[in-house]
Amino acid sequence: MRHSPLDAVHRALGAKMVPFGGWEMPLAYPTGTVEEHRACREGVAVFDASHLGTVRVSGPGAFGALQRALTNDLAKIEPGRAQYTHLLDEDDASVLDDIIVWWVEDDVFDVMPNASNTDDVLDALHAAAGDDELQVEDTTSTRALLAVQGPRAREVVRQVAPGAEGVARFRLQPFTYEGVECLVAGTGYTGEDGVECAVPVAVAESFWNALTSAGATPAGLGARDTLRLEAGLPLHGNELGAGITPLDAGLGWVVSWDKGDFRGRAALERRREQGGTRALRGLRTEGRRPPRAGQPVLRDGVEIGRLSSGNFSPTLQCGIALALLPPEVTPGDELTIDVRGTQVPARCVELPFVRSGRA
Repeated sequence: MRHSPLDAVHRALGAKMVPFGGWEMPLAYPTGTVEEHRACREGVAVFDASHLGTVRVSGPGAFGALQRALTNDLAKIEPGRAQYTHLLDEDDASVLDDIIVWWVEDDVFDVMPNASNTDDVLDALHAAAGDDELQVEDTTSTRALLAVQGPRAREVVRQVAPGAEGVARFRLQPFTYEGVECLVAGTGYTGEDGVECAVPVAVAESFWNALTSAGATPAGLGARDTLRLEAGLPLHGNELGAGITPLDAGLGWVVSWDKGDFRGRAALERRREQGGTRALRGLRTEGRRPPRAGQPVLRDGVEIGRLSSGNFSPTLQCGIALALLPPEVTPGDELTIDVRGTQVPARCVELPFVRSGRA
């Protein structure tokens, strides 16, 4: 089990620690998930996202290797920007991982996989390198990644690292903290404005403490999940993973068909030609009983799919869920969810459930 550079800080704060993707990370602090969620929607929260991997890809062949390995087209952006992309299974076009790439300098990229997928991403990048000159290095253990999210996120970052708060959405820039060079990107996973800061281990604890002293509420995986669910954002292992293509998940925009070959392209083309049999849909239930992943979704008493994610929405005060369902299911349709033998009415609704803190 791996541990964040901030592990001792979380334990000192009384966080409940849980296994997650091969790491032990905070689920929630004594304030509780709902209060942490509200802090992010209404003020500012800070999340330790150090379990996300960082793979530094550099050298003259870096750009070409990434183009061959990943679905999106780096030619659409430039150094100093970030891009969301996918790594596909070569055989069936399943999403092996969804990834953020930070284009740091001309021939330097930070590829950021999900917690348990770093080794798969490393293998894929080595395979894509061919005879090109490049270096691929797992630098996860050298830094902490802190996500500062919410309407007041930039205000708090400005107090701690003046200038870093100005980074635009999906852009990145260097900044200095206590004489050490760090990186900030205008990215996040909450549906709120905010930034993510990669800081060397030597200053990670000081940076975290400065953010919380400036007013950021520590938040754990529990709030991160309810926030991303309200925002309709997919989670690898739930809405993405084995047997699920970007097309199934409604993420076809992540695939650049006109850039040339990439890993899994042929398999994805076959799936596109066959037509979709599933589409990601949002469901809303009334009452406080939360739907949960794995529960059957029924139409006219017949099972048509299962929930991929589900929880109680602190913002909407009702149950919300995501599910891969037949594409003919559309917003406004009335369905039911089998919640441990009880048939709970559910309505298909537009995603996201919540946009910038509002329904």
